[in-house]
Amino acid sequence: MKKIYLKKGRDESVRRFHPWVFSGAVAQTVGNPAEGDVVAVYSAEGEYLASGHWQIGSISVRILSFDGDPLSPTFWEDTLSAALAARKAMGLTDSAKTNCYRLVHGEGDGLPGLIIDYYDGVCVLQAHSVGMFRAKNQICEALQKIYGESLKAVYDKSSGTAPFKAGLELVDGYLWQAPGFEAKEQAVLENGHQFLVNWTEGQKTGFFLDQRENRALVERYARGRNVLNLFCYTGGFSVYALGGGAVHVDSVDSSAKAMAMVDRNVALNGFTPEQHGSYCADAIEFLAGVDEAKYDLIIVDPPAFAKHRGALRNALRAYQRLNARAIEKVAPGGFVFTFSCSQVVDKEDFALAVFSAAASTGRRVRILDRLNQPADHAVNIYHPEGEYLKGLLLYVE
Repeated sequence: MKKIYLKKGRDESVRRFHPWVFSGAVAQTVGNPAEGDVVAVYSAEGEYLASGHWQIGSISVRILSFDGDPLSPTFWEDTLSAALAARKAMGLTDSAKTNCYRLVHGEGDGLPGLIIDYYDGVCVLQAHSVGMFRAKNQICEALQKIYGESLKAVYDKSSGTAPFKAGLELVDGYLWQAPGFEAKEQAVLENGHQFLVNWTEGQKTGFFLDQRENRALVERYARGRNVLNLFCYTGGFSVYALGGGAVHVDSVDSSAKAMAMVDRNVALNGFTPEQHGSYCADAIEFLAGVDEAKYDLIIVDPPAFAKHRGALRNALRAYQRLNARAIEKVAPGGFVFTFSCSQVVDKEDFALAVFSAAASTGRRVRILDRLNQPADHAVNIYHPEGEYLKGLLLYVE
């Protein structure tokens, strides 16, 4: 295994099990590692600390193990088995009402740079690092072992996530398919609701699994209400709201493909066009044209407004303007579910942006709940940066 040595005094974060080694902490490399190689990390005094994937950039090593050997023949099977055991403990693998979940959530499962979502027998993989991309076939083999005959396919969707490097063939496609399996999409169950997931053409891995618990909360509050679902993607919140007894739901997204899938998902769950309206439009412009008090439950779930620290200030302004408009428009006694999935926007910054939005409207607003990502999107206690989804449930008088 190739080696790196850290500068004196720069090993504290690794000793606290943080899974990243930053480039500024590296004093020396031994063996001329190529990007994606597994390297051993040593202190300045020569003490072994960890092993992980070497990469070019501000993060030099994404740590895979503090005490084991990532080059072991059983490493991937052992680590993925541990991730699956955690999902079993969460009650996600044997539920009659849910057959989709996140199997691997990067650092939260000890595998920085890797995402794997499970859709009723289909595993969709996204590599966010060269090391994980290079290991995809080993990962595929390990998935076949841990799932056995229940596995239908393993699909690699890393073209939009793996860093572009010469020599990497960033072309999405199946790494493995069971004999006779040809599907590009299939229906899955989430809390008893059906959703069509298209992993070849949909965003991310095909479905946003991170809102499962928050969708269930919307279902609880939707009875008898007129609901507006902004940035709806494929209509997850909309289907839950209808299932909870909403009088009517309007769904808005700028993607025509997403809106087509919304209509299919609504129909798949037995709801009629009279109960649901679809609008392919810019969500912010649509909201600006809404009559006040038309909706008494509004869901605001935009894409990440900030993907790096430099965009933080503009993102917070955008969250403030968007939430001010939603709070202005919602009927008295109504609810606003508002979210941010921007990792660089922390909970305090987001809450302050929503507070400023509420203050600008002059309305009385209560926070009824603080919302997060679900258990299968685990946060490594030594890597708080993994907590990216945050939300608030507001009651507006």
